[in-house]
Amino acid sequence: MALTKEKVIQNVNESSGLSKSEARAAVEKVLEIMKEALAIEEDILISGFGKFSVRRKNARRGRNPQTRSDLILRARKVVIFKTSGILRTKINGHG
Repeated sequence: MALTKEKVIQNVNESSGLSKSEARAAVEKVLEIMKEALAIEEDILISGFGKFSVRRKNARRGRNPQTRSDLILRARKVVIFKTSGILRTKINGHG
């Protein structure tokens, strides 16, 4: 089961004392700030959590696995997430 945006809003509402609409506005604003930063290829570093960054991938030759025909995959940007050491330790059950 995934943690959805709605569940995050509910958790913020319950743990912070903010109303549901204030919690929704706060979560939406944080996500908007993150989207804007990534759109201009700015890194996002959240201490104790990790780092989001945008990486450019060059165009390359690929193959359609169903038809086995060659094709060119266009250049693109992808978001990369690297966990912090603290989060990595917690995920692996050592913290």
